[in-house]
Amino acid sequence: MIIVDTTVWIDYIRGERNPETDYLNRAMGQEQFGLTDLILCEILQGIRDEKTFARVLTGLHRFEIFENGGELLAIEAAKNFRQLRQRGQTVRKTIDCLIATFCIQNGHSLLHRDRDFDYFESDLGLLVVHV
Repeated sequence: MIIVDTTVWIDYIRGERNPETDYLNRAMGQEQFGLTDLILCEILQGIRDEKTFARVLTGLHRFEIFENGGELLAIEAAKNFRQLRQRGQTVRKTIDCLIATFCIQNGHSLLHRDRDFDYFESDLGLLVVHV
């Protein structure tokens, strides 16, 4: 399963072309894509009008949406954050810690456009789709 991060979904929804959205377009129907409920929240909170909100929500329901949370994940995400910080690498957003830790724990790859995930890949084994 490839989890698609908010950074890619937003570009995709806006019709922006970059290597990640091109990959998403090419691999749709060939790869299994999903997202977490936190990613869903990030995407939807940025939509200004109801019609677009409904259209995007309907479109995203085509993909598997995983629950991303709970006490155990929160503890592991905090451990990962602290481990990276001890190495001098500060992750800017808590939500990225939760998403990366979810992917690591479940063996999912991540398609993203966010440098914070690079630390999780290089130091903690996050599987990343490179395009």
